[in-house]
Amino acid sequence: MHQEERGTVAQTDRDAPIVPPGSGVSFVMPVLNERRYLERAVQTVLEQDVDGPTELVLALGPSTDGTTEFARELAGREPRITLVDNPAADIPIGLNAAIRASTLPTIVRVDAHSELAPDYARLALQTLERTRAANVGGVMHASGRTPFQRAVARAYNSPIGLGGGAYHGGTREGEAESAYLGVLRRSVLDEVGLFDESIRRGEDWELNLRIRAAGYRVWFDPTLSVTYWPRESWVRLARQFRATGAWRGELVRRYGRRNSLRFFAPPALVVDVALSIVLAVLQVTGVISGWPALVASVVYLPVAAYALLIVAVAAGRGGGSGWRDKLWTLAVLPTMHLAWGTGFIVGLIRGAHETVDTSRLGDRNTPLP
Repeated sequence: MHQEERGTVAQTDRDAPIVPPGSGVSFVMPVLNERRYLERAVQTVLEQDVDGPTELVLALGPSTDGTTEFARELAGREPRITLVDNPAADIPIGLNAAIRASTLPTIVRVDAHSELAPDYARLALQTLERTRAANVGGVMHASGRTPFQRAVARAYNSPIGLGGGAYHGGTREGEAESAYLGVLRRSVLDEVGLFDESIRRGEDWELNLRIRAAGYRVWFDPTLSVTYWPRESWVRLARQFRATGAWRGELVRRYGRRNSLRFFAPPALVVDVALSIVLAVLQVTGVISGWPALVASVVYLPVAAYALLIVAVAAGRGGGSGWRDKLWTLAVLPTMHLAWGTGFIVGLIRGAHETVDTSRLGDRNTPLP
């Protein structure tokens, strides 16, 4: 279902309904090929310090690495865990199935690649109450165990990596465009609708657009922090970012300039890199020379500036300090930007259609230590 009719953000804020303390929290988690991360993710949910009942609903995609069997084992040991099927493996469909199966008045979205601090839900509930917001999110703090994963985490945590969104390192509390994961009031979801199942990536941004269009606040609280474990290989990272970029292009097709300008930087880089390659071929083959070639060479300047920036970030402080971490950073940042930008251009021109994030397919069976 498309939501164009609801796209204009309201000018006045509405206070979300008060949820009585101790009413309880439903955690919802879509899961696909997460055997290596699921146990720790579930453990941090079940250890949440919340005044009231809690439940965890896992939406199980068709995993091939033993995740489904392990989830059933966890549910057999813990009565607070409920399992629902997500045969299509689409995140918004799984989230909606989990929300419909849940029973408590506050919904906390969690990710199988994430870990929550013990007081995450309690602090989020306090922020919901204090701000009367409809949705609250915090900081996504990426972390890694290997040189490659640490390089990806470093890129995630850097304004250069993902464009400086508040949840990638913001420090100032306040109203926000969207929220990472999100702690949502069920009453507001009942009013504006659940996740749009026609959007496979960026579904959280679109839902928050509708929440704000209905006059409610979406709130960023930097005291809320979630540990996120990025993809473990270069190929999976590239697949993830190409799919994410394609769906952002689709969202621009649907909602235009209600998307932030920062989303247009990676596709602009892709276009400039392509022009630079074409110009270089024309110059080397002698098709273009003299003053025209000199004037046209201005297209090299953004690429050169970008290359210097990537080298400076890789050589700088932050993240892993080993030489492998720095070398991987040199590869990770362009991969993220160019894959995302290429996907964006394709999604903008012809739509995302059936574009799927295949980066979660085929994980190994062995859990991490």
